[in-house]
This record gives sequence, C-alpha cells and structure tokens, in this order.
Amino acid sequence: MRNIVFTGKGGVGKTTIAAATALKAAEMGYKTLVISTDPAHSLGDSFDVELGSSPVEISKNLHGQEVSVYGDLNLNWEVVREHFAHLMEVQGIKGIYVEEMGVLPGMEELFSLSYIKKYNETGAYDLLVVDCAPTGETLRLLSIPETFGWMLKLMRNMEKYVVKPVIRPISKRVGKLKDIVPEEAVYDQVDHLFSSIDGIIGLLSDASRTTVRLVMNPEKMVIKESMRALTYLNLYGITVDQIVINRVMTDEVDGQYLREWKEIQKSYIDRIEKSFAPIPIMQVPLFRKEVYGLDMLHQVGGIVYRDTDPTEILYHEEHVDIQKKEDGRYLMKLRLPFVFDNRMEANVTQVGELMTVRIGHYQKGVVLPAFLAGLRVSGAEYDEKWLAIDFRKKETAAES
Repeated sequence: MRNIVFTGKGGVGKTTIAAATALKAAEMGYKTLVISTDPAHSLGDSFDVELGSSPVEISKNLHGQEVSVYGDLNLNWEVVREHFAHLMEVQGIKGIYVEEMGVLPGMEELFSLSYIKKYNETGAYDLLVVDCAPTGETLRLLSIPETFGWMLKLMRNMEKYVVKPVIRPISKRVGKLKDIVPEEAVYDQVDHLFSSIDGIIGLLSDASRTTVRLVMNPEKMVIKESMRALTYLNLYGITVDQIVINRVMTDEVDGQYLREWKEIQKSYIDRIEKSFAPIPIMQVPLFRKEVYGLDMLHQVGGIVYRDTDPTEILYHEEHVDIQKKEDGRYLMKLRLPFVFDNRMEANVTQVGELMTVRIGHYQKGVVLPAFLAGLRVSGAEYDEKWLAIDFRKKETAAES
C-alpha cells in the first residue's frame, strides 16, 4: 500500500492539494482513501460533501474520512478515563476537570497514527492520502511514539513487577488502596493503544511506501517554516518527494495594485527552487474562484501531476551515510538541511548503543550498529546539508 502525507503551514492550501491528489489517483483507477487528521477538518468542505468518522464514498474509487478523536476516546480509552475520573473523585475533584484529566497530551496524534497503521495492515486500499494538521502538529505527531514509548514501558514494568504481585493483593484487603490501584483492564487498554501504533515510524520512514509532500505559499514566513519542517522530517528519516507552491500569481493576474506582489512572489519562488533542489517543485496558480468540488479539484490535480502518476515516488535520497576513515574512526553523516540557515542547535549524546540527536525542539533516538556502539562520539559539526558525527575508539586507562 502506498502512503502520501501532506503537510504545510496553516492556510497554505494543503487540504486542497491532498484532495486533488486523491481524486487524480482515483481517476487513474487506484482504490484511494483520503483521511484528515487535522482537528479543524476541512476535507469534506474541499470535496463539497459530508464526511464522517468512517470512510464515505465520494466518487468512483475514492473514499474520504475525517478522523473523530472524541469517538475514538470513548471507544478505546473509556476504561482509562473512568479510572482517572475515580482518582479525581477520591481527591474531591469533580466536573469538567475530571474529563480533562482523562485525556493525556498527544492522544489526538496517537489515534491518528493508529488509523494510518490500521489501513496499511488491512490492505483494503491501493493508496492512503493523509491530510495532516499544520506542520507543528504534524511534527509533534511524529515525535509521539518515541515520547510515549518510555511511559508505556514504565507502566508495564510497574504492573508486572510491583502492582500485580505486591500492591493489588494488598489492595483487596486495604480499602484506601483499593480505591486507587488500577484494574488490569486499565493496563490492557493502555497496552492496546500503544501496540496499535507500534512500528508506525518504521512505516513512515520506509520511502518505498511512504513519502511526505510539502505545500507552501511563496511567502517568507511559510518558507522558513517549511525549511524547519524538512529538517525535522529528515531527522525522523522521512522522505519528502515533492514541494507544491500554491496560489502563485501568474502573468494573467494584472493590475498595478498586484504588480509588486507578483514581483515579491517571483523572488520567493526563486529562493524556494534554489533552497529545496533537487526535490521536484510544482506550482499551482491562484485561481479566479474558490477551489472546491470535484471539477475544480480535477483541474488542480491535472496541474500538479500532468501526465505523472501521483502514486509514484517522485524523489528519493539517503538520510544516513557512514564512512570509515583511514585512521580507524568512523564518520556518520545525517542529512539535515537548513540547520545552519535556521540557527538550530544540534546536540548529540550517546549511551552505549543508543545515540540521541536533538535538533531544535525535536529529538530522535538512533540504535547504533554494533561496530559503532563500541566507539564513542567525539564531536559533531555541520557540513553543508549534513550533520557529521565523529566516532572514535574509546580510550583505555593506560592510553589516557
């Protein structure tokens, strides 16, 4: 199954491009599902149809869905919410605060990820098009599995080694403990949720199955955010195979008032083409009227892809390069464009076979191959679009 994920700064028209891509693929005969993981759903508005929390047929070969987080919470998290509510009530807290405490930060992202994995496992569609939230939320979504992984492990270890053998037997005889010790069903539901996204980063970083397409407008703030997005996506090993510049003023847009805007756009388009090359870049013009409905989306799809199959992988590059030097040290290079341009601080730490790379506000854990795990990180520096990490032999006490 092929996955295409669309993201971009809020308001750039990513939903329109995602919808047009899905329609183009469906018209070419691919059984296509397009889903929106943006809490502020506008996918149905783009198609001018009513979408729901389950796939709805839009046209031949094309279905659409707007992920319902609250419905998923009730279905897959109710036992945990009830436990949180009970804990709050024991402490004398009632009302809306109880409901809020039952929803952990990142829950929306978790359920969105679970849908991506679910549809890939069922194989009911040829293509899954994901209309993601704006870039900030999308990047947060990608960091959720790693962020929550330690919490799941901690909870499971607590249940296995402390709660089940020690605390739960005691709680059956001590009333106060019985009120606060979670039942096994609470741990089971937590485990089920996290198992539903297990391996999702592997799926998203598999360039043969999943690529991201960045949508932007020719504006300074949008370009800067897109640069950061590309850096962070590369950090997670996710391939961006297309850039779409939306709402470009063509020569047909006349008038003295807009002349300066057109010149500004041309300068920014030139900057985009130089900065993001060699990733393929397509331009979509500013239309004379609103873009919604199948007819207008058909036009957009024709402009973006022309005679190209939208399911093709339009560009691929390696994100990691490991070189052995003559003096016995190794150089691991991670492709992280725009780190220097955006003045992001890069930090690399190593504990045994696990290396953590932190860029700006995001970090990624990397399990080192055996031949690097026995070495130590001696430094890291930025080399054009690559972060070069130097691995050297560990000094022995005699050597030091």
